[in-house]
Amino acid sequence: MKTAKTTLGVIIGNRDFFPDKLVAEARTEIVALFEKLNITPILLTDADTKLGGVETFKEAQRCADLFKKHAADIQGILVVLPNFGDEKGVAETIKLANLNVPVLVQGYPDDLKKMDVVNRRDAWCGKISVCNNLYQFGIKYSLTTKHVVSPSDESFIADLQHFIAVCRVVKGMRNVRIGAVGARPGAFNTVRYSEKILQRNGISVTTVDLSEILGNANKLTADHARVKEKLEGIKAYTPTGKTPNDKLVQIAKLDVVLADFMAENALDATAIQCWTSLQQNYGCNVCTNMSMMSENMLPSACEVDVTGTLSMYAMQLASGTPSALVDWNNNYADDDSKCVLFHCGNWAKSFLPDIQISTAPILGTSVGVENTYGALDGRTPASPLTFGRISTDDSQGIIKAYVGEGELTNDALNTFGNRAVARINNLQGLMQYVCRNGFEHHVVMNASKTAGILTEAFDNYLGWKVYTHA
Repeated sequence: MKTAKTTLGVIIGNRDFFPDKLVAEARTEIVALFEKLNITPILLTDADTKLGGVETFKEAQRCADLFKKHAADIQGILVVLPNFGDEKGVAETIKLANLNVPVLVQGYPDDLKKMDVVNRRDAWCGKISVCNNLYQFGIKYSLTTKHVVSPSDESFIADLQHFIAVCRVVKGMRNVRIGAVGARPGAFNTVRYSEKILQRNGISVTTVDLSEILGNANKLTADHARVKEKLEGIKAYTPTGKTPNDKLVQIAKLDVVLADFMAENALDATAIQCWTSLQQNYGCNVCTNMSMMSENMLPSACEVDVTGTLSMYAMQLASGTPSALVDWNNNYADDDSKCVLFHCGNWAKSFLPDIQISTAPILGTSVGVENTYGALDGRTPASPLTFGRISTDDSQGIIKAYVGEGELTNDALNTFGNRAVARINNLQGLMQYVCRNGFEHHVVMNASKTAGILTEAFDNYLGWKVYTHA
C-alpha cells in the first residue's frame, strides 16, 4: 500500500523545577528517530520557546498555532515527557489546536544511577498527571505498552508504528466515500444498513441504479479504446481459463463504466448488486472487476453490502494490504476451532495464488452457468488472519463492530469458488456472539495481525461499540 508520508505534531512537555537539558536532549532524539522512520514532525524550535518545550499557556498557544497551520497534514499528536512536564500546558495545546486527531503519550524512564537534582525526570508521575488532564478535557489518547519508555526502545518504536496505523484508520474512516451500485438483492435483508447513522459518523454513501451502469456498459463496443485497454488489463491480472472472449469483453466494458462512476464521485470503495440482476440482464459476473478493484486498494463488496466494504476499507487502512469479503460458510469436519470461508469469487488476487476466471456453479443453477463467467476460482493458502465486521444497529442508533485474529491454514478443502480454512480460538463462542448480536453472515478477512489497531481506532477514537474476540 502506497501511503503518504506520516506527519505528527509533537509536544515536548517541560516543568520549570526539573532540568531543562532533558528537553533539548529529547527534542534531538525525537527528530532523529522521526527521520529514521520517515515521519515528518511538526514541533516548536528553541527559538519559539525555551528549548522548544511547552510549559506555560503562552507556549501552549504558540504550539497550537503551529499545529493549526499544518492541520491538513497532521494525522496525530505525540506527547513527549522528558521530565514531569506541565500537565496543563499539554492539555491546553491540544484543546487550542482543535485537530481532533489521535494522541499518544510517552514518558522517559529514570536512570537509577541519575536520580540527583540535575538528572531526575519523574516522568512516571508526570505522565499520570498529563493523562488525568486530558481525561478532564475530554481528549482521547493512547498509551505506550510500557508506562515509561525511551524513544530508542524497540517497544516504543512498535507502539509508534501501531499508533500511526490507528491514525490512518481514524482519518480514513471519518472521510470515506462509498458507492452503492444497484439495489440490495431482495433475498438479502442481512445486508441492510442505515445511511443516516453512517453519515453522522462522516461516512458518505453515493447510490446509482444498476440500470445506469449496465446501460452505459452496453453503449460501449469491443473496439472502444478503453475497452481494449481494460481487456488487456484483465488478461494480465489473471488466467482467463475457458471464459469466452465475448464474456471477457462484457467484463471489460463493465470495468470502464465502474471506473468512471468511482472517479466522478471520488469514491474510496464500492458495494455492487450481483445477485441476480446483473447475470440475468447483462450476462456475466462482476467478481473479476471487484477483485481487481480490491487488489488496487479500492475495496468492493458484493450484494450491496455497504458496511461490508466499509469493514474492508478499515482493515486495508490498518494493514496496508487488500481485504476480502467472505461468508462464514461451513464447519470444517468436526474441528470446533476451524471453519470454511467462502465466496463465489471476488477476492483480491493477493489471496489467490492459483487464481483464474471461472463460473459460479451455485448461482448458475438459477440463472444459467453461461451467465456467470467472471467469477474467480482459487484457494487461499496459510497466512496470518485478522477478521472483523462493522455494522449499523438501527434499533440502538449506533455503529458496532467485532474484530479478532486467527490464522488461515493449508488444511485440505475440495470445493470451488474462493475458499479458505480458518482456525480461530473459541470459534464457537465467536459464532454465539455473532448470532446473538445480529451481525451479518458476511465477515472481512485480512492477512495481518491488526485487531488491536482496529479496536483502538473504533472504540477509543470513533466511539463505536466494539467486541474484541480472544
